[in-house]
Amino acid sequence: MKIEGGTKIVGVFGYPIKHSASPAMHNAAFKSLGLDYVYLPFEVKPQKLGEAVRGLIPLNISGVNVTIPHKEAICSYLDEISKEAELMGAVNTIVVKSDTLIGYNTDGQGFITSLKEDGQEEVRGKNLVILGAGGAARAVATQAALEGAKGISITDKIKDRAQRLSSDITRNIPSCQAEVVLEDEIKFRLKEAHLLINATPVGMKLDDPVLINPDWLQPHLLVFDLVYNLGETNLMKAARERGCRVVSGLGMLVHQGAASFKLWTGKEAPVKIMRKVLEERFQKG
Repeated sequence: MKIEGGTKIVGVFGYPIKHSASPAMHNAAFKSLGLDYVYLPFEVKPQKLGEAVRGLIPLNISGVNVTIPHKEAICSYLDEISKEAELMGAVNTIVVKSDTLIGYNTDGQGFITSLKEDGQEEVRGKNLVILGAGGAARAVATQAALEGAKGISITDKIKDRAQRLSSDITRNIPSCQAEVVLEDEIKFRLKEAHLLINATPVGMKLDDPVLINPDWLQPHLLVFDLVYNLGETNLMKAARERGCRVVSGLGMLVHQGAASFKLWTGKEAPVKIMRKVLEERFQKG
C-alpha cells in the first residue's frame, strides 16, 4: 500500500482494538477500487475519547468507525447525528465534512442485510430475544423494531441499561412491544421467539461460556451471534447441536462496513472482496 501526502485517512476507535479485522477488510476494499485511502486502528481509552474525537478535524481525518466501548458515549461529542443513530442512541460511523462531525449507525442495516442473506430470514412479525443492551444491541433492536418486529425481549447484566433500551423502543417505535426480561425468564421467552441474538462480546474467546442454558434452545430458533472472530462460538455450536439455524456476525461486519465505506467514499463497496478477506483471516486464526 502506497501512502503519500494526499492519502485520505479513515480508521476505527475502540479499546482494546488489536483484535479488529476492519483495517484488513477496508484496506483490501480501497486497493481493489484503486482509492487513495488508508484505514488505521486507533486504540482510544474511554477517558481520552473526547480528545480523540476533537483531533479528527485538525488531523484531517476523513472519518472513523466506532466500536466497543465507545458507541454510546461518543454521541455527545458530535455536531450532528443521523435520525437512525439518534433513535439507537449509538454511533458506529463518523464522517468529517466541512469541519463538521456527523454520526451515523450502519450496524442495524448490516444486521438486517446479513439476516436476509446468511439466515434467509427477516424480522417482520417476529419475536426476538436479545442478550445485551450496549451499543450493538441498541442498533440491532432499534432496526428490528423499525423493520416491523412484533416483540423484543431484552436482558442485560446491567438491568438499568436494558430498561433504557426497552423504554426508548417503546416510546419511539410503539408498534413493537419491547420489554426487559430477567435471566430466569429467558427460557419461557425462547419458546415464543423466532430469533435469539447475542449482542454481547461474550464468545470472542474460546473458553467464553454460553450465556444461557443450552437446553433452552429449541430447533425452531435462528441463533444470530454478533461475534465474528471465531467462525463458530460456543453458543453457535450449542445451538447447532440442538437443531437451530445459526448465523455468525461476519456478514453483519461486512455489510455495516460496506455502508460506512460508501459514506466516506461515495462509492459502492466491493462486498465480495471484503467478505473473502475476513474469511481468510479467521480461517488462519
